Amino acid sequence: MSDLKRLLEILSNAHGVSGYEGNIRKIIEEEVRPYVDEISTDKMGNLIATKKGGSPVVMLAAHMDEIGLMVKYVDDKGFARFTKTGGWFDQTLLNQRMIMHTEYGPIYGVLGSKPPHAIKEEDKKKVIKAEDMFIDIGAKSKEDADKLGVKTGTPVTSDIDFKPLGNDLVTGKAFDNRAGCAMLIEALRQMKDVKATVHAVFTVQEEVGLKGAKTSAFRLNPDVALATDVTITGDHPGIDKKDSAIEMGKGPSVTVSDADGRGIIVPESVLKWLKSAAESNNIPYQLEVGSGGTTDATAIHLTKDGIPTGVLSMPTRYIHTPVSVLSMDDLEKSAELIARALEIVDRFF
Repeated sequence: MSDLKRLLEILSNAHGVSGYEGNIRKIIEEEVRPYVDEISTDKMGNLIATKKGGSPVVMLAAHMDEIGLMVKYVDDKGFARFTKTGGWFDQTLLNQRMIMHTEYGPIYGVLGSKPPHAIKEEDKKKVIKAEDMFIDIGAKSKEDADKLGVKTGTPVTSDIDFKPLGNDLVTGKAFDNRAGCAMLIEALRQMKDVKATVHAVFTVQEEVGLKGAKTSAFRLNPDVALATDVTITGDHPGIDKKDSAIEMGKGPSVTVSDADGRGIIVPESVLKWLKSAAESNNIPYQLEVGSGGTTDATAIHLTKDGIPTGVLSMPTRYIHTPVSVLSMDDLEKSAELIARALEIVDRFF
């Protein structure tokens, strides 16, 4: 197993829902330490790893948090009701095994609902809503659940492990955006002869409002920034190329615009910089104009009087499920592109 695949496995298997990224921060801090000059954690919990240099000042962003749940209340029979943290499609939640992260340690539970035998025929065609689901931890009562540490405010994540697939594809939870975190760490390891000052920021709470990106960008006020994330692909059944022209195995995705322009329209200067780095090093890439979600770049580029910002994304199938799939070759190419781009950024900004 390659070092990068092992790193992604560690990050994917670790747990850190929005607002509770501490476990991820510890892992990343140890991984980046050999490649940077200083590391700090700000008041929001963003991890900032800095490689000192001259001008320009570059901010790289990858969010640490993953989507999950939070216990809303526990009923008298010991079943936990919950709210969603981040963007879940309710149907993907049903019948998952979950981990409740209590003050006493992990407690396992399953997301339950009515069995099919008890569902009326007309209701079987309907998506079961999260508000009608519950988490069964084996408790006999509210008091029993409380003794286990499961109570209002307990964060919850999916219980699933990273696994290899065929053709150097891998599957796991939280690739959004542990893939971006792995990409930044590998880019820091690879970069050489970088004249710029580089701040690699591993941000918090992206899935619930791009919060860590807003505060860290305000503090650093860089000359140029690059956010990393994942993006949907149009190369599997159920989605058309008109919805996404991006494919796995054809290199990283360079965003031109996302969310129909409401998120970010990437400046031509940033596109020229990234394209130059890719083409001069024979790194394949794909251009993306998206209609869906946004990334940390949306918050960064609107900071203070504006920051030229780009987005480099990993083509990833089944985003926002615990069984996302990506290509390790794409991940390696993405890290290489960031490293090569950093080596020439002073020519563009």
